[in-house]
Formats: sequence, structure tokens, C-alpha cells
Amino acid sequence: MSDVLRVVALVGTVRAPSKTKALVELILRSIESRTQSETRIIEIHTLGPGFTGALEREQLGEDAEAAIRAVETADLVIAATPVFKGSYTGLFKHFVDFIDPYALAAKPVMLAATGGSDRHALVIEHALRPLFAFLQAWTAPVGIYLNAGDFDGATILNPEVYERIEMAVDDVVPVAEALAAARRAPVA
Repeated sequence: MSDVLRVVALVGTVRAPSKTKALVELILRSIESRTQSETRIIEIHTLGPGFTGALEREQLGEDAEAAIRAVETADLVIAATPVFKGSYTGLFKHFVDFIDPYALAAKPVMLAATGGSDRHALVIEHALRPLFAFLQAWTAPVGIYLNAGDFDGATILNPEVYERIEMAVDDVVPVAEALAAARRAPVA
């Protein structure tokens, strides 16, 4: 039995470099400083035609199928996307559509988003949280949203962001560890 927390970050960006990926890397560093973890970042835009051309899960390419399985079997998922027209990216939704409807049930999910302005700050509450509630995931109470002014390129400048990340990680890591331990415990 392993005590290593398996953390998978799903990044819904459509190109690199990415502010959203920079945010995810910061979140992962915070998690890694608190617990033994094995982390993976899935940048959806890198999955290619074997992903974008698929209409059913059986049509997915090997890399896309492996990425979806990684999300489904993670102990903790970080779901992060840039905001386009008030919601997550189409690629992000396309990926989530392939996830088994019950694979994330009661699984801890941290929600994060980046956008051009604070006008999009409610994307976590109005788009991401309902999407993962449909999948019956346990979404962490604190979501992390950054606007373009919080960055210089892909470098995060706003010190309040670091505090918010610490608060979110403090909330989710104990839950993820407890649920992972319960799933790995031998059945009597």
C-alpha cells in the first residue's frame, strides 16, 4: 500500500506558454511541500488529433485514453482552465465528456481558472463547480481565479494569490489523503 498522493492536473489551455499552467505548477509545488505526492500535468492541447477527432471514448488515441485514465484514477484532481466567453474552453469540456460518469464520485477536485479580467471571476462557481457536481466530485471550497493583472507573462505577481493557494491546499490535502487511505485500505 502506498501513502503517495496521486495528483493529476488537467489544464484546459489551447496553446503554450500558458498562464493557467503556471498557476497549476504553483499549486502543485504547494501540494508537494505538504505531502508525499506523485504529480502529473495533462495539457489538453498536446493530445492531438487522436483526442480532438474522437466522438466516442473507443475512438481515442492511446495518449488521450491514458490521460483520461490518469484523471479517473487520481487521488486528487486539479481542474484548471482559461476562460473563454465566460466559461471553460471547448477542449476542456471535450476531455471531461470522455470521463466515466462515476469515476470522480466523491473524489477531491480543486478548481482553478485564469481570465483577462475580474469579469470572469465567477466562472468557478457558475461553470466549473456545476460541471464537477454533475460528476459527483467533491469540489474544494476554495477556488483559485487569477486575472491577467496578476501576471507578468507567466510569472504570478500578486502575493494574495499565494495565500489563496495555501488556503485551498490546506483544505483539500487532508481530505484527499483520508479518502485515498480509505480506498487503499484492505476490505475486511
